[in-house]
Amino acid sequence: MPRPRSLTPERLAAAALAVVDRDGLAALSMRTAAKELGMSPMGLYRYVSDREELERLVVDRILGAVDTAPPPRDTPWRERVELMTGRLREAVARHPEAVPLTLTHRHRSPGGLRWSETVLGILTEAGIDGPRRVVALRALHAYVSGAIQLEHRGPLAGPGTEAIAGLPGDAFPLLTATARDAGGVGPDEEFLGGLRMLLRGLGD
Repeated sequence: MPRPRSLTPERLAAAALAVVDRDGLAALSMRTAAKELGMSPMGLYRYVSDREELERLVVDRILGAVDTAPPPRDTPWRERVELMTGRLREAVARHPEAVPLTLTHRHRSPGGLRWSETVLGILTEAGIDGPRRVVALRALHAYVSGAIQLEHRGPLAGPGTEAIAGLPGDAFPLLTATARDAGGVGPDEEFLGGLRMLLRGLGD
């Protein structure tokens, strides 16, 4: 039977992403996606073969929202990489529960591939190539995904920081002092501060 025109890949991705956003990544299945769409699980198999294909659609939707246009070349390379990294963070951070999927399937996502190609171009112009360029790109991906998950699951303003600040100061003097300082650091300051430290290191 022909597929109904209304059930597009975009609609499938939106339904699967709604499940992940609301109930967490572990809740995503053919059954839960079908329920979100108001159809039977068997009916969903006419459109996607398995959960992995659903995951790919989710990643395409998330990374497809990233602006991958190269920044102006008259801007310093670190600022251009910072801009590109901020764009990736903005898109992925809207769906923190899906971060593991972006790591698993980004190599199949056109949006993710275009982002990497743009960043690699900037790094190459900065004289970063060969194995250093490999490590640089991986470091940027690791930083974005790790920072988003830390902000989502263990924010500086959360109870974990308060618990550390309340530890015995004689046993953990530096840790407790750092936790007290953390209360004045916002999410954007935390992200950009760490990113700029990373970028300074890439230029060495």
